Amino acid sequence: MTRTVVESKTKTVIIGFDEPFAVIGERINPTGRKKLAAEMEADNFETVIKDALEQVACGATILDINSGAVFTNKMAQDPRYADNNFVEPPLMKKLIEIVQQTVDVPLCIDSSVPGALEAGLQACEGRPLLNSVTGEEERLELVLPLVKKYNVPVVAISNDDTGISPDPDVRFAVAKKIVQRAADFGIPAHDIVVDPLVMPVGAMASAGQQVFTLVRRLREELGVNTTCGASNISFGLPHRHGINGAFLPMAIGAGMTSAIMNPVRQQEMEAIRAANFLMNHDPNGGEWIRFAKVLEAVEGGMTFAEASAAASQAAGGRRGGRRGRA
Repeated sequence: MTRTVVESKTKTVIIGFDEPFAVIGERINPTGRKKLAAEMEADNFETVIKDALEQVACGATILDINSGAVFTNKMAQDPRYADNNFVEPPLMKKLIEIVQQTVDVPLCIDSSVPGALEAGLQACEGRPLLNSVTGEEERLELVLPLVKKYNVPVVAISNDDTGISPDPDVRFAVAKKIVQRAADFGIPAHDIVVDPLVMPVGAMASAGQQVFTLVRRLREELGVNTTCGASNISFGLPHRHGINGAFLPMAIGAGMTSAIMNPVRQQEMEAIRAANFLMNHDPNGGEWIRFAKVLEAVEGGMTFAEASAAASQAAGGRRGGRRGRA
């Protein structure tokens, strides 16, 4: 069975066909979050710390760290800040260091800037997930050597120099190409986590069906684990969490093994916990029973984040200090 191992200094997460669904928390990302980007520009990382703690308490087993900030004020003073190659590497290093001091889960280093990816790899303790490589020739030549050098798994996004194809067969072919090129570098298929690219169902009625079919093919024909940006499926639609909450168990049933998503959303996390139980990835329903207590606390008036944090603190007091499975 395909097993993608991601590690922090003290915890191991296995993304795999017979493992609980891996939730990769997406919130430490300044893209589209002006307040967070402004805080980062001012060397204020209070929200980063809050987001790290909250996401882990709510069920994230891996945290995505994205350094794609635009420093508007510094850019006006120094033109170098207009260049992401200048901004992102030191920011990524700082974010990794802060998050590692805050929580003990493995990390996913997320940037389009190769220098930021390497800065993150150098700062990371353990075996992080790298996000990402695409089928574009330039990207393959820049990222795959880093994957090999640091012996880490990588997210492979199914677009290439022609862009994102609406044809799922083309996206499968791009994923296959990446897996083959990775093999040329000595990178095994179990260290490739393919993102087949989820399209918005509001714009493409067959988007969900496409993903489910692609995930099955990727699992059966290439033997790789899969991930996605889960909220893409509901982009532009009302009541998005209902759609996301239906999509995730269906994707898990088709064989998807992880998603980059917001774990602070109760509806989505409830769907994942139930799917893990139904897929026999939650022995004796232990995690579901523990999660039910969080839901009871929410019914009693706590927010989902508050209830999750209280449950996490209670469980933390009963755990030892050895390397554990997240």
